[in-house]
Amino acid sequence: MKRRSLGLFLKGAGMGAADAVPGVSGGTIAFITGIYEELINTIKQFGPSVLVAWQNKGVAGVSQHLNLAFLIPLLLGVAVSLVSVAHLALWLMEVYPLLLDGFFFGLVAASALVVGKAGHGWKIWYLFPLAVGLLLAQALPGMMPLVLLVGNEALVVMLAGAIAISAMLLPGVSGSFLLLTMGLYGTIMGAIRSFDIGIIVLFGMGCVIGLALFSRLLSWLLRRHHDSTLQLLLGFIVGSLPVLWPWRELLRYQIGPEGQMIPLAYRYLLPNDYAVLTGASAQVAGVVALMAGGVLLVVLLNRHAASTV
Repeated sequence: MKRRSLGLFLKGAGMGAADAVPGVSGGTIAFITGIYEELINTIKQFGPSVLVAWQNKGVAGVSQHLNLAFLIPLLLGVAVSLVSVAHLALWLMEVYPLLLDGFFFGLVAASALVVGKAGHGWKIWYLFPLAVGLLLAQALPGMMPLVLLVGNEALVVMLAGAIAISAMLLPGVSGSFLLLTMGLYGTIMGAIRSFDIGIIVLFGMGCVIGLALFSRLLSWLLRRHHDSTLQLLLGFIVGSLPVLWPWRELLRYQIGPEGQMIPLAYRYLLPNDYAVLTGASAQVAGVVALMAGGVLLVVLLNRHAASTV
């Protein structure tokens, strides 16, 4: 039991680290470590049914109903990682952006293969959910600045929490990147680092609402349409890869309410073109090595998850 709890804590830490970096999803880590469907089905248990479990079996019934032996060490890992990685992620993004993108590009690309193999065969009509996932992954970032039109600051933070946590449950869709395109990434990460209780509570309330609604939808889809849902998730992952391509040029952006730059469109380059355009090193050897490291990490995590099933 202690070994499983430690393993769940480390998986949660991996999810938290991924969610701290724009472009990567904690859901991707959950999938390649073999806990994705258990996580979705556990989260959806939160609701009125908890009262029934309490009336029938008390604390033990609630613990079993909510799968707390699974959830508590996992969430503890996420929380510890988010607080600690908040500092490291911002520093790495500023100092080593190409190397960080290279590592996560390899990790996410390899996770697409894991998701692709998780179904029970291929059918031609799976092209439809795959295409839907691809299109949504491309369209979502461009839609996020619309959240700011809500106007009310508290409501904006809550809505951002609901969207970001829902994205966390989707492999390939980065809640941090969506926060970045909303212009709220710096605000939320800064609030976590400085323990700004007001913003954290509002953001947390949005997260609770998002989890309650979206986990039920995902659980229903996985239960009723398992393989086609996996193709949808695969589309999300593949569609998110361009965001992590290290050598890119920002083409369009807008200025957020706090003066921050919100990226809207990129042009993707070859390393030599990037070096010519920026006058800086493309760091090809380091980026390629870290891409391979990301792929290797996914392979090892997936093998470990398969061996413990």
